[in-house]
Amino acid sequence: MTASDATCESFADHFRSKINAIRSSLLTQVDFDFNESIALYLSEETLESFVLVDAVALGRVFSQLKPTTCLLDPIPSSLLKTYYDSFEPELQNIVNYSLQTGVFPSAFKTAVVRPLLKKSNLDPNNLNNYRPVSNLPFLSKMIEKIVLIQLNEFLNENSIFEQYQSGFRTNHSTETALVKIVNDIRCNLDCQKLSVLVLLDLTAAFDTVDHNILLCRLRGLGISGTVLKWFYSYLTDRRFYVSMDTCSSKVFDINCGVPQGSILGPLLFNLYMLPLGDIIRRHGVCFHSYADDTQLYIAVSPDDEESVNVLLNCILDIKSWMAENFLQLNQDKTEVLVIGSEDKREFVLSKLKNYKTSQSVRNLGVIFDSEFNFIPQIKNITKTGFYHLKNIARVRPFLSLASTEVLMHAFISSRLDYCNALLSGLPRKRISNLQLLQNSAARVLTRTRGREHITPILKSLHWLPVKFRIDFKILLLVYKCFYGIGPSYLSNMILRYEPSRSLRSSGTGLLVVPKVRTKTYGEASFSYYGPRLWNSLPESLRAAETVHVFKGRLKTYLFNLAFS
Repeated sequence: MTASDATCESFADHFRSKINAIRSSLLTQVDFDFNESIALYLSEETLESFVLVDAVALGRVFSQLKPTTCLLDPIPSSLLKTYYDSFEPELQNIVNYSLQTGVFPSAFKTAVVRPLLKKSNLDPNNLNNYRPVSNLPFLSKMIEKIVLIQLNEFLNENSIFEQYQSGFRTNHSTETALVKIVNDIRCNLDCQKLSVLVLLDLTAAFDTVDHNILLCRLRGLGISGTVLKWFYSYLTDRRFYVSMDTCSSKVFDINCGVPQGSILGPLLFNLYMLPLGDIIRRHGVCFHSYADDTQLYIAVSPDDEESVNVLLNCILDIKSWMAENFLQLNQDKTEVLVIGSEDKREFVLSKLKNYKTSQSVRNLGVIFDSEFNFIPQIKNITKTGFYHLKNIARVRPFLSLASTEVLMHAFISSRLDYCNALLSGLPRKRISNLQLLQNSAARVLTRTRGREHITPILKSLHWLPVKFRIDFKILLLVYKCFYGIGPSYLSNMILRYEPSRSLRSSGTGLLVVPKVRTKTYGEASFSYYGPRLWNSLPESLRAAETVHVFKGRLKTYLFNLAFS
C-alpha cells in the first residue's frame, strides 16, 4: 500500500472506529461489579512502593534492551547505548524520579503506530487485515522493564499468575503450552476417548482493555500506594499517531487498551484476564492461554452428550464475562476441532453446528488435524522449507559458507525446530520428509551432489538428524522440569522414581514411566516418552549442574549416538 498522509489518516480512523464500535456494542451488556471482582483476588501481601535502582541494576537492564529506535527518540538508540556511561547519572535520575513519585513521564506516552499486515497472503488494500503495532520511545521501555521486573517478582512470590497462561512468562512458551495440550489429547486417545478442541478468537483484545477495570484488578491483587499511582499515570492520557514511511496522521487520544509493542502491555493483559481461569474451571473444562489466544478442550466418549453441553455452557459464560470486561468473542472465527477416529466424530460434530468445525486448525503456529497424526503440519514445514531452500540455492554461488549457514538456520532449521517436541513418538517414516529437507539443506550449504552419502556431510556440519533434534528438545524440557525451572503444568507430569527399599537405583535421578495402552498415542505422550527417554541417559548427564552444561553434554551424547 502506497503511503501518504491521507493513508495514515485512514488507518488512524479505522483503528479508532473499530475500537469504538466494539466498546459501544458491548456497553449495553456491561453490568460490572468492581467489588465482586476484587474480592476474588484480594491478596494478603501488598506492593506499595518500588525499589529505587542503583547504577548496577540500571546498567543490567539497559544492556538487555534491544537498540530499536522510535521516531520520537531524540537520538538513535544505538548511539545512546554506545555512550551510556556519559548519560548514566541522568538516566538513573529519570527512572528513580518516576518510581518515587508514581508519575510516568508524559513525553513517553505517545506511541507511533505502524500498521502491520496480519498475514503475508492477505489483501494489503483491506484495512481490516492490519494490526496496530506501537513503537515507543526507547527510554519509556527502560522504565517499563524495571517496573516489569519488580512486578513479576511480587506476582511470583505470591503465586498470583494463572498456571495455564503461558504468554510472555519466563520458562513458558508456545511450545510448552502445546506440549501440555498435545499430551492431554494423546492421553485421551490412549483411553479411547475423543477430544474436542475449541480455539477462541478475540477481536482487538489488547486494544479494548478497560483502564478502570484493569486498575481495580491491580488493586485487588495487592497493588497500592505509589505503585498503583504509577500504573494510573502509565495508562491514562496516552496518545498515538500512525506513521508510514515519511508520512503520518494527526495525533489522537487513547482512552482504553494496553499498547501492543510495549514491555508491560502483555503482562497487564494477562492480569486483566485472570478471572477467566476460574470461570472455565467452574465448568470442569481444560484450558490453556497464550496472551489473548485461549483454547478449551475436553475428553468425550462417542455418545457423551452431557460433556459437549458442559463445553457449550462454558463458552456462553466466557462470552458473557468477556462482554462485561469489554472483550469481544468472535464466534464466527472461533474454531472447533474434534479429534479421534472418523467413525466416532460424527455424533459430536452434530452437536457443534453453530460453530466453525474443521478437519484441521492452526494452533499457535502448528497445524492440528482431526486424526492427530501431524501429517498436515509436516507437509506444511517441508513445502515452505523447500520453497525457501530453492531460493537460497539460486544465490548460493554468490554467498560465503558462513552467510549461507545463517540463511539455513533462519529459514530451514528454525522451521524444523519450532515446536518439534510435539512430534515425539512419531514413526521414522512420518518424519522422513523433514529429514529429506535437512539433507537437502546440508547439500546446498556444502555444495555437494545428491549421489554423495549424507551422513558424513551432516556429521561435518555438526547437525543432529531430525529424530535426535526432537529427542533433544524433549530431554531439555524434562531437565528443566526435573530441576524446577520448567512450567508447573509440565513439571506435574513427571514423577521421580522412589524405590520402596534402598536399591542401587536410589538417588540416580530416574523418573516413573507410567503405564499406557497404545504405541501410537500413549507412548508418544510427553508424560511417557519424556521419562522413558530421560531414564536412558547416563547418570552423569542427568546430574548436569546447569541448563547450559546439560545442553552441551546432551548434544555430544546424541551426536555420538546418531553417528556411531
